[in-house]
Amino acid sequence: MSTSSTDPVRGHITDDLRTLIADAGIAENEDLIARILVTGVALGRDDTDRLDLKITSAALSEMRAAFRLFAPHRAAPKVTIFGSARTRPDDALYRAAADVARALAERGWMVVTGAGPGIMQAAAEGAGPDNSLGVSIRLPFEEKPNAVIAEADRVVAMKYFFTRKLMLVKESRGFVCVPGGFGTLDELFELLTLQQTGKAEPTPIVLLDAPGGTFWQGLQRFADEQLIPSGVISADDFDRVLMTDSVEAAASEITGFWRNYDSLRWFGSRLVLRLCAPPTDAEVAGLADRFADLVPTGRIERTDPLPAEVRDDDRIELPRLVMTFDRHRVGDLHQLIRAVNEFASAPPASPPEEPRSGS
Repeated sequence: MSTSSTDPVRGHITDDLRTLIADAGIAENEDLIARILVTGVALGRDDTDRLDLKITSAALSEMRAAFRLFAPHRAAPKVTIFGSARTRPDDALYRAAADVARALAERGWMVVTGAGPGIMQAAAEGAGPDNSLGVSIRLPFEEKPNAVIAEADRVVAMKYFFTRKLMLVKESRGFVCVPGGFGTLDELFELLTLQQTGKAEPTPIVLLDAPGGTFWQGLQRFADEQLIPSGVISADDFDRVLMTDSVEAAASEITGFWRNYDSLRWFGSRLVLRLCAPPTDAEVAGLADRFADLVPTGRIERTDPLPAEVRDDDRIELPRLVMTFDRHRVGDLHQLIRAVNEFASAPPASPPEEPRSGS
């Protein structure tokens, strides 16, 4: 982290903090640790309101606790299951949540929930304590974390919804939403917004209903009758979502999304798509023709790892495709990913073995 030549006090503070970091034995990411500490000092120098400082302090502490909870399970693929805390154990939705969690756990996935009762408890029961992680919220009128999560000591409690939502989304490579109230819909719309705007990498989103249920059909109808005609969302924004009442279809959608697609990385307008299996010449040519409208210049081509990927040792063992992608069409990445998953050269659907990340 560079110090400012126009603020000698700030520079002196930064140097002292660097000494503190070294004395603490921190040998990696010193620049980021220094930035965090300098920001804390700057908040004090800004005469920041005490309430604002309490919010900042609590948020940072909560994120640290959540990072520590997730760290030992970094290599495991995770799916977050959202749903109502009010759903009763005798409800068909409860059984559906438990069944989809069990199906995914059997395929090697861990299940993340909000750690509460209802759908959250159903998912934890289905996955089992060894495959469950919980991020709970402290509320005056809600029940404590469910017994499955609590007894396994696989839960972290949050004061703020925004830090909780961050951790429910950050680590997962798939999402299942079961009918619920304001909280469930808030979480779903957050997911859709992140995908629509490209603020999050593409991930599968399943809207799972009870057999014969119509809850999510009502949402689709509202989008078709109100949101799309008014122009506030695009006609294909719901194409990236699977609505189903089938547990098997839901589980297959989550795992199948990673059948051949591994990860992506942006270099300005250039997009590198990493695959699990090398595509054939015919498959690449067909993909380039099919998605030519998403590539304003050039074509989709095979490539060796780019220099920055080699420098960062970023999935360099994998085959990859490169293209100049129209970033205004980032929502269409789902279609491109589904196309590479349909290649005949793609391996059978199976859980990923390592976390997938891009920059």
